[in-house]
Amino acid sequence: MSNNQIKKYQEMLNSDYKTLLNYLKAKYPLFHNSNFFFRDFQYGLRRFLEKKEIEVSYQDAEKLAHELGKIFEQQGIFIKVNNLGWKLNYPEFATTQPGDPL
Repeated sequence: MSNNQIKKYQEMLNSDYKTLLNYLKAKYPLFHNSNFFFRDFQYGLRRFLEKKEIEVSYQDAEKLAHELGKIFEQQGIFIKVNNLGWKLNYPEFATTQPGDPL
């Protein structure tokens, strides 16, 4: 896949980031202030694009996750914790009830 195609998908995903985040929330434990790992993001992006009938390779999904992760960091949606992932800063995903303490 060319860099232009990756850029095109990156722009598409960024413009529809709410749908993407809701999809990821349905597939992964994604809540406001929760940790979100890079590989989960990469695989989630790949599956999301497959639902839209867009095939991307493992390597292209990795590039896309890096680039989109940077954009989400700039927008304040992701807060970088380390090279393995982020903390999600998305108050719409705040839980209203505490989880099971056991």
